[in-house]
Amino acid sequence: MDVLKSLLDLNILSIIDIVLVAILLYYIYKLLKGTVAINIFIGIVILYFFSFLVKNLEMRMLSIILGGFMSTGIIALIVLFQPEVRKFLLMLGSTNFAKKNKAFKRLQFLNGSTKKSTTDAVPIVKASNSMSTSKTGALIIIERNTNLDFLVDTGDKMNINLTQAIIETIFLKNSPLHDGAIIISDNVIKATRVILPVSNQREIPSHFGLRHRAAIGISENTDALAIVVSEETGQVSYIKNGKFIIFEDSKELTNKLESDLV
Repeated sequence: MDVLKSLLDLNILSIIDIVLVAILLYYIYKLLKGTVAINIFIGIVILYFFSFLVKNLEMRMLSIILGGFMSTGIIALIVLFQPEVRKFLLMLGSTNFAKKNKAFKRLQFLNGSTKKSTTDAVPIVKASNSMSTSKTGALIIIERNTNLDFLVDTGDKMNINLTQAIIETIFLKNSPLHDGAIIISDNVIKATRVILPVSNQREIPSHFGLRHRAAIGISENTDALAIVVSEETGQVSYIKNGKFIIFEDSKELTNKLESDLV
């Protein structure tokens, strides 16, 4: 009876182990999908399974060679995949990741402490509509629970009270601050000319440029909200959780923003 129980426990643990490995591989694949690194990742997986096979067949010389390569190559891989590793760790720790997975949502250390944002959606929407009319390109990022200070360092740090006029002035074509994104937190513009991670989604229509890809990228990895004004068409886009949110007019966009900022 005890032996049967031990085998049953072992099987359950084995199933859990397999499931966790499968989940880990899935998210790594999702992270690298569409990049050059995906080919390297597939090559590493093939090499690992080959090493596992050689070890179980007791082919000693090949086991020693492959074992040495696998142990020392991990450092080279961390250097090689540095942007992807950083992005993966950010995805694991972000509030957005926790919200997408109900199993993790109950864990407070992953979900993070929620707070109500004091950011006013009205000046953001009014500025977006005004820039839409003049076809002034803009990328506005609104911080929620995930702190975006790691992105602030890529641009120019600011501490400017949020107004419609300030937003429009920043994105004027002749302004030295118009290139890149602005980050807004609690009615304060924290930074301008911010460089954002670009999404590698292949499903994004080709007519969307780097502004839209950057907006999708940051909203995929954090819980930030993004407003994009197209320089070519003047179209205003609202992006949340890596998806385009449909709205009919500025009133509905304001309502959606205010709802998401609660």
